[in-house]
Amino acid sequence: MNRTHHVEVAGLSRDLPIITVPSGVRLAVFNILGDIEMTKAAGKELARRLRAKQPEVIVTTETKSVPLAYEIASLLALPYVVLRKTYVSYMGEALETKVQSITTGHPRTIFLDAKDRALCAGKRVAIVDDVVSTGSTLSAMRDLMGRAGARIVAEAAVFTEGEAEKWKDVVALGHLPLIEQSK
Repeated sequence: MNRTHHVEVAGLSRDLPIITVPSGVRLAVFNILGDIEMTKAAGKELARRLRAKQPEVIVTTETKSVPLAYEIASLLALPYVVLRKTYVSYMGEALETKVQSITTGHPRTIFLDAKDRALCAGKRVAIVDDVVSTGSTLSAMRDLMGRAGARIVAEAAVFTEGEAEKWKDVVALGHLPLIEQSK
């Protein structure tokens, strides 16, 4: 059985470890954290593709896609917003929504703090994630942006995963298949 899945994206090659998540699905894990070379290359290519959509703010969730969102925002000279996993009092009257994580198998809450809510209101936003798999995080980000009064002009990720046709509107650099269980 293969223990890695080879990918080529943004001019770089990586061998991604294959794991089984709590739902029993086997998938190739893309972890961009700490991979500066991949963050810069993927960020540059996604920024190039997003430029024509004319976003005014880049939005992501904690944690793995934060460096990617920073890189894209930096290249496009835009602010970026990080939806948080934990509420802290300085966040003021934050909006919150629930999301089901494919990797942990547990539901979690994400928050848009009051300052970032005001920043997104009336703005054209691009939602960025490292991997779009089930769409639950995208759905949660859409919900918060809609409630904040933002207009989503693009959704982007380094990879989509699972049913490729389902993600045809996501600006992505590659696609990861779900890995079949060996018998």
